[in-house]
Amino acid sequence: MACERFGGEAMLEAVLYSVKSQDELRQVTDDRWLSAFSHCVFRAGFSWEVVRKKWPDHERVFHEFDTMRCAMLGPDELEALVKDSSIIRNHISIKAVRDNAIFIRELTSEYGDRGQALANWPETDQIGLMKVLKKQGNRLGGMSGCHALRRVGKSAFVLTRDVNNALIREGVIDKPASSQRDLKQVQAAMNIWHEQSGRPMTHISQVLAFSVS
Repeated sequence: MACERFGGEAMLEAVLYSVKSQDELRQVTDDRWLSAFSHCVFRAGFSWEVVRKKWPDHERVFHEFDTMRCAMLGPDELEALVKDSSIIRNHISIKAVRDNAIFIRELTSEYGDRGQALANWPETDQIGLMKVLKKQGNRLGGMSGCHALRRVGKSAFVLTRDVNNALIREGVIDKPASSQRDLKQVQAAMNIWHEQSGRPMTHISQVLAFSVS
């Protein structure tokens, strides 16, 4: 269905996002994880184009998202950033940079420490990672966290309206996924398609979305 909409398999392949290999993901430094998280937090409910244009200034004022420096931002520094017209002056999003820097620096799991835990987390347990991002991070629940994973290059499905509609059409869920029960059913279906196709979750998610007219 997706190929029919895009005029063939080659045309569909051309629009699928790039996904990093496991070795490439392990080379992603903690500051790039924080940058990706912060970018998606700032653009939530805001103009993506404005965020894109202003992002170089965000990189500058947040010290290239060095996690140590961002984690140590004090009240006076946060207040000064809120008044800095070169960036998006959203107090909640600015505070989230500090909070997510602390989250990354303190993150430990069976898959490693800090960014390595994020890189090594298996895509077949994305809902487990989503729980961690929502509970321990700041404003990383829902689609923001999933978009951030993709921004770094980690394979991830995103439950957009079209993806939800495709999953309902395929009988995986009967309504847009929101409960843990729904998410477990989505993960199970994604894991089957991942095993059958050899495709990353990012591509499976995109193809589902593109199959909806």
